[in-house]
Amino acid sequence: MTVHADATPYLGVFDLFTIGVGPSSSHTVGPMRAAADFVERLGDEASSVAAVEVELYGSLAATGRGHGTLTAVLLGLEGHRPDAITTDEVERRTAEIEETGRLRVAGVAEVPFRAADIALSPRTILERHTNGVRFAALGADGEAIDRAVYFSLGGGFIERDGEHGRTEAAHPPAPLPFRSAADLLGICAAEGLSIADVAMRNELSRRPAPEVREGILRIRDAMRECVETGIRRDGVLPGGLGVKRRAPQWHERLLQEDPDRNPAFCQEWVNLVALAVNEENAAGGRVVTAPTNGAAGIIPAVMYYATTYAPRGATAADRADFGDPAGRDELDDLAVEFLLTAAAIGGIVKRGASISGAEVGCQGEVGAASSMAAGALAAVLGGTPAQVENAAEIAMEHNLGLTCDPVGGLVQIPCIERNAIAAGKAINAAKMAMWGDGTHHVTFDAVIETMRQTGRDMSDKYKETARGGLAVNVVEC
Repeated sequence: MTVHADATPYLGVFDLFTIGVGPSSSHTVGPMRAAADFVERLGDEASSVAAVEVELYGSLAATGRGHGTLTAVLLGLEGHRPDAITTDEVERRTAEIEETGRLRVAGVAEVPFRAADIALSPRTILERHTNGVRFAALGADGEAIDRAVYFSLGGGFIERDGEHGRTEAAHPPAPLPFRSAADLLGICAAEGLSIADVAMRNELSRRPAPEVREGILRIRDAMRECVETGIRRDGVLPGGLGVKRRAPQWHERLLQEDPDRNPAFCQEWVNLVALAVNEENAAGGRVVTAPTNGAAGIIPAVMYYATTYAPRGATAADRADFGDPAGRDELDDLAVEFLLTAAAIGGIVKRGASISGAEVGCQGEVGAASSMAAGALAAVLGGTPAQVENAAEIAMEHNLGLTCDPVGGLVQIPCIERNAIAAGKAINAAKMAMWGDGTHHVTFDAVIETMRQTGRDMSDKYKETARGGLAVNVVEC
């Protein structure tokens, strides 16, 4: 099966999993990174900026208000980046900009600008990608110091027009490169390696082993912290839909009904983790793109299942709320294997199709995350590379055609519950694959190509524009 991939080089675990702020990797994280990159390139000329112009196109314009795009752009123009700014800083600085009407370009040049000054062109779709944004920095004479168009490609990935693949190309070539599942399975067979082993070999070409392990565990811990925050914060989510946070109450009930983590309650705990993460994301909290913000709850939920209920996981006597006692080497090893495997699968999805809801619908976000989680779970359950590929294929196959139709342009309905449902699908897909020997009719590459074609044929109103599906059939109140 030939995968229609782009020219993007190898994508690693730190490309697919990044720490940022909610509610959207493509509409919040990406635009903030793009704006920050634009002003960083101004260099010393940033102090000469007297005015800025910003225009959002396509899906960024259509659902930007509900997805936090306008705020993200403002903060990015000030030089803030999603992996460094805190939720409190976001709220404080956004309020100050709106109150004063003044923005500090790159933190040095104060200019008149606020969210209302960002131009919105939802019907204009740029050729490279529907998530487009144009920036201009002007001097006191009105002449442009710099102009640029950026694209937010999903998962927080960005690209400046005319620089396709520049960021990824900065990495050294991977020693075991693969673009498709067929490539990956061939490497595993030839080298006698697991999928996680292949991914680790490639990571080691970029940084030393202790740094790779430490970085992956930092990602795991950030996911854990997001869950813990999500179960503490009560109230109603922002945006006007009146969606009430459920995670705190569900957590209290589960602590009462299942204090020892009886496997009979495993689905309830998985649901809780997914909801806690995505409620926190919807509130603009700190999350890990996995591989996107809109799908951020699936991998943490399935990894919680793996560390709590899988044979290599914690025992009933030492199970903690969300994750297991830090420093237990075997559980750290499990998390490393899980996330490396998931990243390998996610890289194939991104190269072969897309992880952007604005490009292919939610099959590219929730579908991708479910597939990544299913394959990772099969791996830590002792699956062969063929069984891991089978699990990833099953999960993606049964998310094909999934539309992205957020009510009110907010990452709340149906997004939060959709993560919990997809986590359940991932667990079931892994279990089905583990009952087989890895042979199956539909390959992962075939289902990724099908996802790409389905996304191409899908009406734009179902691609994160809030112009179709539930977004127009549910009354906002």
